[in-house]
Amino acid sequence: MALVPTMGALHAGHLSLIEAGRQLADHVIVTIYVNPTQFGPKEDFSKYPRPLSDDLAMCEKAGATGVFHPSSEEVYPPHVVESSLVIPSLDGVLEGAFRPGHFAGVCRVVAKLFNMTQPDVACFGRKDYQQLKVIEAMTGDLAMPIRIVGCPTLRDPDGMAMSSRNRYLTPDMRKRSLGLFKALSEARAMVEERGELDPSAVEAAMMMVLTSHKLDVQYAALRHPQTLAKIDVIEPKLTGGVVALIAAKVDEVRLIDNMVMGE
Repeated sequence: MALVPTMGALHAGHLSLIEAGRQLADHVIVTIYVNPTQFGPKEDFSKYPRPLSDDLAMCEKAGATGVFHPSSEEVYPPHVVESSLVIPSLDGVLEGAFRPGHFAGVCRVVAKLFNMTQPDVACFGRKDYQQLKVIEAMTGDLAMPIRIVGCPTLRDPDGMAMSSRNRYLTPDMRKRSLGLFKALSEARAMVEERGELDPSAVEAAMMMVLTSHKLDVQYAALRHPQTLAKIDVIEPKLTGGVVALIAAKVDEVRLIDNMVMGE
């Protein structure tokens, strides 16, 4: 059985994960649960979209075998002593630095969903690249008998990565948000076409593109594709590629994106 964990507000990117699951297993279960433990105190948990009826219709149309939509009482039973799961090397950098406690919440809920559904394989989008690496690390270290499959990021024709948060963007905000894809494209051109070896030069170029689109940049970084460690020189043949990761706000909407180069 293949599992596709989601927080709902489904779009074509989620449907591609269901299709990937169908290629890997006879049955695909989609989980829909907006997990409170991965939201910070100033984040949008209460405002997160919950169009359940639309989501169920999309799952059925995409060929999912079923949907698991647990209550918070099922996921976090009252009077049960809490546990914690942390991946130290991945928790405090990039997303982890800007969203303290986020990945602990992700690990905890994903481990619960794995235990509650017992999948053979689980499909996650590469758009949440650091989350994918955290889940791979958790699953491997705890010897969970589950294969984690990272699936390609789906993009709109203009290059914008599909995200549930895109629905918050006005036309002007969306135009500015294209700076993320343009910055990543510039990074790819520098690495793959022009052979740039200095990661700081690539990061500076990404920042220039992002600031020209009037984005509030939280990070624009080049990292090792597996460990997310900083790199001194770009050597894709030795590291299996290099990943560029960006987080930026357009007004109050926070967006993330990434691109792996030189795989």
